Amino acid sequence: MVAQPPSAAELQAMLRNAVQSAQRGDLLGARQQAERAIAQIGPTGETTQFHAFLGMIAARTGDMQGATSHLQAAHASKPTDITIACNLISILMDQGHDSEALAIATADLAKADQSLRVARYRGFLAQKLEQFADAVEAYELVLAAQPDDFECLNNLGNARIGLGDHQGAVELLKRAIEIDPNAAPTRLNLATVLLELESDAEAEQTLLKAAADFPQDSRPPYQLYVLYKNQQRAEDALIQIERATTLDPNVASMQLKLGIEYGVLRRTDDAERAYRRTIELNPLELDAYLGLAIQYEHTNREELFAPLIEEARANGIAADSLAFIEALELRRQKEFEQALERIDAVSPEIEEVRTAHIRATLLDRLGRTDEAFQAYSRANQLMAGAPTEPLAKAEQLREELASDIAMLTPQWRDGWTDDAPPADGRADPVFLVGFPRSGTTLLDTFLMGHPDTAVMEEQPPLNNVERSLGGQFALPKMDEGAITRARNLYFEEVAKVAEFRPGQTLVDKSPLFLYRLPLIKRLFPNAKIILALRHPCDVVLSCFMSNFRPNPAMANFLRLEDAAEFYDLCFTHWARSRELFDIPVHTIRYESLVEDVEKEVRPLIDWLDLDWDESLLDHTATARSRGLITTASYSQVVEPIYKRASGRWLRYREHLEPIFEKLEPWAIEFGYGSIVDGLAAALAQEQPV
Repeated sequence: MVAQPPSAAELQAMLRNAVQSAQRGDLLGARQQAERAIAQIGPTGETTQFHAFLGMIAARTGDMQGATSHLQAAHASKPTDITIACNLISILMDQGHDSEALAIATADLAKADQSLRVARYRGFLAQKLEQFADAVEAYELVLAAQPDDFECLNNLGNARIGLGDHQGAVELLKRAIEIDPNAAPTRLNLATVLLELESDAEAEQTLLKAAADFPQDSRPPYQLYVLYKNQQRAEDALIQIERATTLDPNVASMQLKLGIEYGVLRRTDDAERAYRRTIELNPLELDAYLGLAIQYEHTNREELFAPLIEEARANGIAADSLAFIEALELRRQKEFEQALERIDAVSPEIEEVRTAHIRATLLDRLGRTDEAFQAYSRANQLMAGAPTEPLAKAEQLREELASDIAMLTPQWRDGWTDDAPPADGRADPVFLVGFPRSGTTLLDTFLMGHPDTAVMEEQPPLNNVERSLGGQFALPKMDEGAITRARNLYFEEVAKVAEFRPGQTLVDKSPLFLYRLPLIKRLFPNAKIILALRHPCDVVLSCFMSNFRPNPAMANFLRLEDAAEFYDLCFTHWARSRELFDIPVHTIRYESLVEDVEKEVRPLIDWLDLDWDESLLDHTATARSRGLITTASYSQVVEPIYKRASGRWLRYREHLEPIFEKLEPWAIEFGYGSIVDGLAAALAQEQPV
């Protein structure tokens, strides 16, 4: 006889027994009972309830494949059963099968589900899969029934961002915040979309309020850091990343960014600590090793390159990833050919600008002039393409400088209201100026070696004072009170950045104070000026070859024609100012300085009314003791005096030819003679050029 399938009552009893076994914790027994029931029912019987039950039992025992198979069978039998569909969707999502899960959570099923569970699943899955239109439709279905659903409002706002409807997203996110102001992620989402709408001020206020309302959450200050970083507000950005890392000190990526920001602000020790912490948290974070290498380079501790390379290898950093640091070490050893091989092996994603610049310096040292020039041009083009638009800012500075030059007339000078020097008992500073790359860093290193000088290297006090006054335009109307306040501000700013004890001569070194003579004269009528000179062609070429941070001034050196025009403007301002003001100036020529240091420096020390000190001549010891060197000369001032940079322009004469006309008058003015004649003389003597 053929066995009869179980009756409905028997099936219910079998299912009830299996459920009771599961409730007692006997999952294996429950599974076996349900599987026997399916076998007894046969292929043509109603097995939906047993497959649905087995799907959940299999999931509880970790058999996700079995759970999926049983739930798919149940869903195929009853595709409109919401509970079975939701269980299957959940199981598929747990396995990462999002597309299959979305295929179950259809739009029709979502509309038929009064519980709205399918619609929620559908919205989440569609958004995750970037099918934003489907996500919006699903979330709107939920909100039609439950208009104050905070989570759905937040998710719908994010989905509308995906569709490009940023304004609609703002309205939804603001509604969500009104309903639940205690959800920090929604505040962050709102700030993100406000930034997309370029509503930076509102985004900033949103994040500041979130930071205040959730003081233990690192996310608002981190997002503020990103905002301020994009706005080039370096000090504000640092405050926020410091706060974020204090709240959450174990995130390697944030420690890395902290190190980068400290490096930007020249806080070397802090930068190194942050990079070291990054490596502790993630020994495979290559950028932390690169950051340390750059700090070592700028503080002339290049002997630490080799140990750093070994540490990185021991921590598992791939050999090819270390090519950048290895190139630095080989360059230190003057193995230029090998260094070039390693720098050419650096991935394009690693320090692209620095890599291009190092490659150029190596080609220059190898005498491969044309290749070097092309490499320097490439490095500068990379910097010029930054989103901060450095070339536009450089052009704006040149326009402002031209405007200031036009102001420099005898009539303007005669309109000054008060020339009386304030009697505040403080000696006026000495200002060390000169076009960048004219030897100012080498010269200030010599001066640092004197016990009675305090050298302040390219710090902001005078610029801050000028900004507070409103620029050169404000100088004529200053009275004694205004001058006194400006002087006080200057010395207050000096105290923030320099150790300066009574009796020392303060030397304020900043090359581009070349065009600050009227301001210096107004505030410090007894100031002395040291002018560093170098052949105009060598100076402009060297600026073009230097890896400056492209602020508005330094961005002028990204193209030779801009550099030459900037040189002309700077010295035009200098010459006009000297015609108007009686200011004592002592000139030091770079070419003479590297030929005979004592012969050049001893008269300068006498002119400054200082006693001669032999320690002045040990500039390498002074350089190594000074810590971070903030100029492009950081790698050179610790070397013995060398002469290879004098006359280097002759090698690059073909590339410099377009700017000779602009520089020719200054070469003659400063006693270097005609550029054309210099070229002819060099060729006639068959000098290697």
